[in-house]
Amino acid sequence: MEKKNRVYWLTGLSGAGKTTLGRLWRDELSARGETVVFLDGDEMRSVFGSGLGFNEADRRKLAESYGRLCGLLASQGVTVVCCTISMFHSVRAWNRENIQGYYEVYIAASMDTLRRRDQKGLYSRNADNVAGVGLQVELPDAPDLVLDNNGQKTPAEQIAVLRRAALGEDE
Repeated sequence: MEKKNRVYWLTGLSGAGKTTLGRLWRDELSARGETVVFLDGDEMRSVFGSGLGFNEADRRKLAESYGRLCGLLASQGVTVVCCTISMFHSVRAWNRENIQGYYEVYIAASMDTLRRRDQKGLYSRNADNVAGVGLQVELPDAPDLVLDNNGQKTPAEQIAVLRRAALGEDE
């Protein structure tokens, strides 16, 4: 049986839970024997973002780079878990058209939840360059899965939903 590598593209606003759920999903896939790379938007910005700011044009350049990197890794037999705000329809459309095994997960959380969590202090500043506050975000209109992450389910329960949806199985 041929192994199909995937790119799991976890998207949502800052504080929605992308990194937490992405790390758990990476750990689960690794425990199943897959070769998995975890890519986080904040960490990738430190690699690719030299000289780039937080305006729309620079964010688009970075998001496009993230998609191309994910596609390259997947084409070499690696499963990728990428966690990024991904605020542009065009980037997600490119991913879907060009990355074999692309699987998009939108992690939804209300602005009240995001402001309550606010680990980075972004929402308390109400800065113009915060996605979803001062910068308009094009929310995914056709993700493969939507996870409502407003606190009704634990991270482990959210991963169980992802497992069922993406792999068609329970524990």
